[in-house]
Amino acid sequence: MEKLIKKYAAKLVQNGLAEEGFPLVGAIDADIFWNRRDKLCDIMERIFNRLNIASLIFSRPIEPYKSIIDYLAHNNEGIIYPRDCETRTFLHDLPVAGSFDESGLISALEQRKCVIIRGEGVVTIGGINPEQAFVVFSSVCFACFVKFFSDYLNDARKGCLTHEQQKIYNKVKGYLKPVRRFDNSLIRGPFKDQNEVYTAIIEAGRRVVEYRLVDSFFGNISCLFNGKLYISETGSSLDELQGAIDPCPLDGSSSVGITASSEFSAHRGIILKTGCNTILHGHPEFSVIISMDCDMNGCGHKDVCHSRCPHKRYFNDIPIVSGEVGTGPFGLCNTVPEAMEKNSGVIVYGHGVFVTGANDFNEPFSRMLDIENACKKEYFNRVEEAMSKNSFK
Repeated sequence: MEKLIKKYAAKLVQNGLAEEGFPLVGAIDADIFWNRRDKLCDIMERIFNRLNIASLIFSRPIEPYKSIIDYLAHNNEGIIYPRDCETRTFLHDLPVAGSFDESGLISALEQRKCVIIRGEGVVTIGGINPEQAFVVFSSVCFACFVKFFSDYLNDARKGCLTHEQQKIYNKVKGYLKPVRRFDNSLIRGPFKDQNEVYTAIIEAGRRVVEYRLVDSFFGNISCLFNGKLYISETGSSLDELQGAIDPCPLDGSSSVGITASSEFSAHRGIILKTGCNTILHGHPEFSVIISMDCDMNGCGHKDVCHSRCPHKRYFNDIPIVSGEVGTGPFGLCNTVPEAMEKNSGVIVYGHGVFVTGANDFNEPFSRMLDIENACKKEYFNRVEEAMSKNSFK
């Protein structure tokens, strides 16, 4: 257990979510183990004793997440309401506490998997292992990032930006990573055998995480080989896919797909519709932000646009579609494959990007990175245009 909690303390730092030395990670076996001793351990151990949990993380996020989360926590009355897909399906909303008051933290964590402590940091919990608390922490950072930048663009257009909002925006812009380029260095296809397929999927998954094109485990990857769709398992971390890839016959002749990604049906539909052999799905931040930026005033579908938008929308030549995870009437399996029939990339409202390749993962990886870079550039162009129209300085 000690090895596991140290792993996720280090992973918070490696994934650009927390500074070295800040994460406090605890998990329960026969006893409660911590990655380090801290004066907060006593409070956190009482949370363990009151709740049916197996793991807990407390940390102050690293920039730009720290300033963003602090700003949102100070400017929302007790609850932050992001609109991205992950929050809708996984977190619902983000409660905010004013201090390390034990009863307040427990009350929030009885209802949600996280609580933001205003000006201090974020507490997240997991019911089985430290990975779950890590996933929640990552998702909180992602959701707050998307919400802050989405709100900023909307408020800039309305002409109602506050000085504090502009100050935080100017500050966090300086922490954003510069545009990254890709060297097409992933394993080349067509793949010769099953082992090469596994190796290629594992390599591509690690690269997606390295380039920050996905947060926590919210992404998936697949490859068609000899009539089987090799796809990452549901809940698997893309940088740890060894032993977490399912070979699923396209004809449905096996039940092995029961542990496959929740978006297996969408991947299968894309394969059948397009004839591609490789698929990447990630959650690049600015692609998600641009997907949620709709200028259709007076539209009567604002409350359901994430699942059933009736309008055809595009970013450049890339379709933006709605859809929900899974196989329901508004599932991604019904919207993404059709949109990809004539496109190698699709953006899903509030959810992320699907991209395809013919033989290996170089083409889809490059395509996803290009889409994210273009969305990032477009976002700041839209902000500048809005600021100019409303005479902001």
